[in-house]
Amino acid sequence: MIWDPQAYPWPKGLTAAACFSVDVDATSPHLWQHRRGLPQALAALEHRSYGMRAGLARMVAMLDRIGVRGSFFVPAVVAEENPDLLPGLIERGHEIGLHGYFHELVSDVSDHRFTEALEAAIALFVEQTGMTPSGFRSPAWEMTPHMLRELDRHDLWDSSLMGHDVPYTINGVTQIPVRWDNDDAIFFKFLGAGDKSPRPDREVAEQWRTDADAQIRDGGLFMLTVHDWISGRAARVEMLEHLLRPLVDSPKVWVATCGELAEHHRGLGSGLDVTLDPITPVDEREHPHG
Repeated sequence: MIWDPQAYPWPKGLTAAACFSVDVDATSPHLWQHRRGLPQALAALEHRSYGMRAGLARMVAMLDRIGVRGSFFVPAVVAEENPDLLPGLIERGHEIGLHGYFHELVSDVSDHRFTEALEAAIALFVEQTGMTPSGFRSPAWEMTPHMLRELDRHDLWDSSLMGHDVPYTINGVTQIPVRWDNDDAIFFKFLGAGDKSPRPDREVAEQWRTDADAQIRDGGLFMLTVHDWISGRAARVEMLEHLLRPLVDSPKVWVATCGELAEHHRGLGSGLDVTLDPITPVDEREHPHG
């Protein structure tokens, strides 16, 4: 099936969409990486702690200035250690979504462990906010058929995969697609130990602006993802504001949260539906003769 993104029916006569999302990882990936014993070295831990101390507040203030509601994906352990975080984001009008419990990587956990972590994270969100979360984003943006089944069982939309330019449905789960090249971590993340040097802010801003313009012309979704501890610095927040303002001011673009995009897509009743077949290793597949 060939699907034309320009045919996607955005609401209210709009012709494209944009979404600003934040993965509020804070220290959770560091804690998961060193779950069998934290090292005494402090640099990486302090770097990641910056987000909750200063970066996230600066980012939220910027969104308030330009009138954008962001989608914040929070590991449960970060919410647990910062009990005012989820209620505070909701009070400011932003959306919160699940992002694992300890930022568990799919390759590190069993199906059973994933289910336990998902249910524990949901329970914590309900306890802190009185609301059942409606969306999920996988740490490191990886999914399995089991994870999709669990999200479907809990009626959660997902924002972890990259199978299209517009919302689509995969194994019954509404998918709000992401993009690695529209994520700040691959350009700016630097924790020493052989990491590549960060790219210049202006260079990345121009790349994102070019992609946003192209997505808008093509009738698609421009999804941007940043992290509290990476893009919460003053210069990068200014960069983000300059990038977002034209999208907010455009009469063609719907600037929406992931949840709003998911609700709209579900309301259409039809769209790009993908059903995954079981994955068969190459060595077990039949090869044509001849």
